[in-house]
Amino acid sequence: MGVIGVLMSIMFRMQIAWPEEPNILFEALLGKWAPGGVMDADIYLALVTIHGTIMVFFVLTAGLSGTFSNLLIPLQIGARDMASGFLNMISYWLFFLSSVIMIISLFVEAGPAAAGWTIYPPLSALPMAQGGSGMGMTLWLVSMAIFIASSLLGSLNYIVTVINLRTKGMSMTRLPLTVWAFFVTAIIGVVSFPVLLSAALLLIMDRSFGTSFFLSDIFIQGEVLHYQGGSPVLFEHLFWFLGHPEVYIVILPAMGMVSEIMASNSRKPIFGYRAMIASILAIAFLSTIVWGHHMFISGMNPFLGSVFTFTTLLIAIPSAVKAFNWITTIWKGNLQMNTAMLFSIGFVSTFITGGLTGIILGDSALDINVHDTYFVIAHFHLVMGISALYGMFAGVYHWYPRMFGRMMNKNLGYIHFWVTAICAYGVFFPMHFIGMAGLPRRYYTNSAFPLFDDLANVNVVITVFAIIGGAFQLVFLYNFFVSIFFGKKAPQNPWRSTTLEWTAPVKHIHGNWPGEIPHVYRWAYDYSKPGHDVDFVPQNIPLKEGEEELQH
Repeated sequence: MGVIGVLMSIMFRMQIAWPEEPNILFEALLGKWAPGGVMDADIYLALVTIHGTIMVFFVLTAGLSGTFSNLLIPLQIGARDMASGFLNMISYWLFFLSSVIMIISLFVEAGPAAAGWTIYPPLSALPMAQGGSGMGMTLWLVSMAIFIASSLLGSLNYIVTVINLRTKGMSMTRLPLTVWAFFVTAIIGVVSFPVLLSAALLLIMDRSFGTSFFLSDIFIQGEVLHYQGGSPVLFEHLFWFLGHPEVYIVILPAMGMVSEIMASNSRKPIFGYRAMIASILAIAFLSTIVWGHHMFISGMNPFLGSVFTFTTLLIAIPSAVKAFNWITTIWKGNLQMNTAMLFSIGFVSTFITGGLTGIILGDSALDINVHDTYFVIAHFHLVMGISALYGMFAGVYHWYPRMFGRMMNKNLGYIHFWVTAICAYGVFFPMHFIGMAGLPRRYYTNSAFPLFDDLANVNVVITVFAIIGGAFQLVFLYNFFVSIFFGKKAPQNPWRSTTLEWTAPVKHIHGNWPGEIPHVYRWAYDYSKPGHDVDFVPQNIPLKEGEEELQH
């Protein structure tokens, strides 16, 4: 899904950079939607819609929560398996089915869903509104309903596993921050995903059964439709009640993994362990009461806007606590600059950069000026998209030996990091400036507006960086798959980490550990502890006589 999502973004970036110019790639991939190699306006919006859907839900949500929660929760808490293997299997196959349906929607004759990834009515509620409002939109809604079911089953499984299956001695305050992040992420998912499911079901009823939940006083080509009494703004509320917690469903697992990787590669205990847990919990709570900042120009009561501004700016506090704690963790540490550590530091960089622009967008008075411009795209791609991808890459490089018993090629990892880091800023940094200049998002060409002629060259630069950055992800894929078979054999604990997953044998066995499950005697971050011969003490090593357990 990631490959498809990135390919779509490269296609519509090429359209923005060189509008109306014939392109052999468009002709080959889009067929009738690109007559003579020139992209049709309708398919442009469809590509934007499906790209956003795939990247937010199928890559970032599933890639971080789905993949790493299943791998790490049982291993790090000392469990034989997840609480319910059966639920896990259903969750995976529902995800697979929803992915297949989303891909099938690309081949519908009238075109895939084309109302933006937020699928606001009335475009999404009236099948006759445009080509992309027909069967493609119906398949989108069915796919998302199945995806939500998959996500809920997975989340319930993670919560029950963490609460019930911890090994002897593994109290909640001895859990690695990765498990805390996965646990709280699952709770946010259980709270917020059902709201999007209800919105999708009501939308299906509006489309197929003549109801008017989100429709009122609609005219099409002078004809008055029979809908009345509904409100499209109601859909916005329901969508963003999931949509904003979704940002943290994506970023929290990355935060947890980065905390773990930074402590391990700094050879220092994580700074402010309890403050990190408190900030995860604070982010989880605050994320459910800030959704209105996406709707400042929807006609919202200014007083309500000021309430959402306050709660939005409040969430900067726990986010800043995490950023300062990461910086303090690596301060004067014995840094091991492997690929996972580089991506973790890159994560902190993009999280801070993207977070700063969030202060502007979270303020109702300032947001009005840049709402629906490229400034918004720059902000959320940096803080959520790129940061979460960096967290995912860091996790893959760090736990790869645990997955496959082999090491990934370090030099290819360095190439992957540096090109990705330069290209990510090359794409999204200039977008802040064209956004402040007023360039609107989702327009398939800006050539009709002389006002924006001066920005055309900036769009070309952005697109060149996007193409290079997208192409170099092939280096990662090559490294990943080739290393499975030909990578250097990994030792039991290649990073000299303290958590339980490195005590299990590299060989995959059912039940994770042969014989007895290890017991836990200390917290997860005993690095460089005075009185020990080595600079790490695994959690399953009993305390020496007179040794105190640390917990910062």
